[in-house]
Amino acid sequence: MLKRARRGLPGMGRVRLLAVPEERAATGRGSRSRASAGRRALKTWLAVADAPIALYGEDAINRHLSDLDWVSRAAVGHEALVESFIEQPAVLPMKLFTIFMNDDRALEHVHAERRRIAAILERVVAHHEWGVRVVLAAAAARRPDAEGVGKRRPITSGVAYLSSKKAQRDQATELAEHAREVVAGLYDRLDRQAAQSKRRALSELPRQRGPLLLDAAFLVPRGRSRRFNATIARESRALAERGYHVTMTGPWPPYSFIEDIQE
Repeated sequence: MLKRARRGLPGMGRVRLLAVPEERAATGRGSRSRASAGRRALKTWLAVADAPIALYGEDAINRHLSDLDWVSRAAVGHEALVESFIEQPAVLPMKLFTIFMNDDRALEHVHAERRRIAAILERVVAHHEWGVRVVLAAAAARRPDAEGVGKRRPITSGVAYLSSKKAQRDQATELAEHAREVVAGLYDRLDRQAAQSKRRALSELPRQRGPLLLDAAFLVPRGRSRRFNATIARESRALAERGYHVTMTGPWPPYSFIEDIQE
């Protein structure tokens, strides 16, 4: 039984926990076998809530998929519920709008996927995900270098104009190459403290601070979280002096490091 009420998607019933029948732990020798048995010894629960067909039936969902506000509210509720279990040994989120006809069907699905779920748990139990982004400050992107490359000078001829444009292009190229080196070094240092790491595709949406250089996720053992946070703080201070803005988010459930257990 849940010790406190948890809210899920708008209009759904109270969140309940279904006990997933335990599999008999396999016996074996060696630390890996003992670790696997320990993972399986964890009690597994499925968090569910009753979904009114009028709101979350297949036809209703299909009608609302083009309504971004409706989908956003559902997604926020789903993520809030998942993240309310963050302090459990592990939490594996299912897809938004995962609907089963009844509790038995939900448990049957989990049973059918038990080997995949066990493999996922082996990787993510007792870990949190942390997100790290690096942005090049707009002021730094516009700042000329020490030799004055890019400084505005009076344009007195076509040759001077072309030379000025070439200097600006060279400055932008040099800045981009330097930024790649900075980001790669930071990613490598953080990767050494994580169990797994992933670089996500950079968003092309404009950002007020400047161009996004890194969007990465790190799966970090909970026992190393304080050390990881301290490293981020130290790197952030050092990079800020060079015109880079580092942000960290988390802890999160391991969204980026679990296979889609629906497929």
